[in-house]
Amino acid sequence: MTDKISTPLKTKELIEKYGFYFKKNFGQNFLIDSNVLSNIVSAAEIQKDDFVLEIGPGIGSLTQYLAESAGYVTAIEIDKNLIPILSETMNGYDNFEVINEDVLKLDINALIAENGNGKKAKLVANLPYYITTPIIMEILEKHADIKSMTVMVQKEVALRMLAKPKSKDYGALTAAVQFYCDAKLDFIVKPNCFMPRPKVDSAVITLTIKDKPISVKNQEFMFKIIKCAFGQRRKTLLNSLYNQGGFGLSKDELALILKNMDLDSRVRGEELSVEQFAYLSDSIYEKINYK
Repeated sequence: MTDKISTPLKTKELIEKYGFYFKKNFGQNFLIDSNVLSNIVSAAEIQKDDFVLEIGPGIGSLTQYLAESAGYVTAIEIDKNLIPILSETMNGYDNFEVINEDVLKLDINALIAENGNGKKAKLVANLPYYITTPIIMEILEKHADIKSMTVMVQKEVALRMLAKPKSKDYGALTAAVQFYCDAKLDFIVKPNCFMPRPKVDSAVITLTIKDKPISVKNQEFMFKIIKCAFGQRRKTLLNSLYNQGGFGLSKDELALILKNMDLDSRVRGEELSVEQFAYLSDSIYEKINYK
C-alpha cells in the first residue's frame, strides 16, 4: 500500500511538488490528523464488502483509509488539478477510482448500480463547506441508493441537523434531514486538524437513511410548506403561509387547520415537529384538492 499522507509534512510536500494552490471557491481544507481519519472510518462502520462514495477527496488523505477498509471506493473530485496527485497517493489501491466531475451533475444511482454489487452505498466525505447543504439535499430528495452518510461539516451545520423544535438552530434543513434520516453527532474536529485551518470548528455527523420516511401525501408539497414556515422566522406560521400565497386558502381556512391540530394561531414554524409538518402539509393538500 502507498505510504499514508495524513501528516502536515507529507501534505505540504505533495502540494509543493505539484504546484497546487488552494481554491476558496472549492472550499478546500485537507485533513492532516490520522486519528480523525481513523475515527471517521469507524463512525461510518465501513466493512470489506461496502461500496463507498467519497465527495471531495482532495489529495486522498481520507481516501487511503477508506480504500483499506471498504470493498470499493469511488471518489468524486471537481478540481482537475487534484487528479494527478490522487493518481500518486492512491497508486497501489486496486479498489479505487476517481471521477473528475461535479457531484451535483452526476447520476449517483447509475454510479452505485455499476459498482455496488446490488447493495446500497455508504457516503463518507469531508464535504466542501460552501456546498454541504446542496449536496445533502440532492442525495435525499433524489432518493439516492445510499444507506448512510458520514460527513464532516461545519459544527454549526451539524447542530442545525440535530436540533429540536423550539430551539434557535431548528430550521428547514433540520426538518428535511430528520424527515429522511436518523442523525447522530459522532465527534467535533478542531481547526488544527486541517491544512489550511478553517476559521470554525467542524463536526462529523452520521445520517442513516430511514427505511420508511414519515408518511406524507406529497413530499415536494410538504417541503414547500416547510420553506414557507421558515422563510420569515419572526412571523407566525399562519402569517408566513398566508403572506406567501396561502396555497390558495384564505387566512381563516389556514387558521382552522391549525386549530384542528390543537395549535395556537400565534404558533411559529420552529415550534412544529417534523411529524406535525407532515400532518399540516396533508391537511392543506387535501383542502386544496377537494375545494
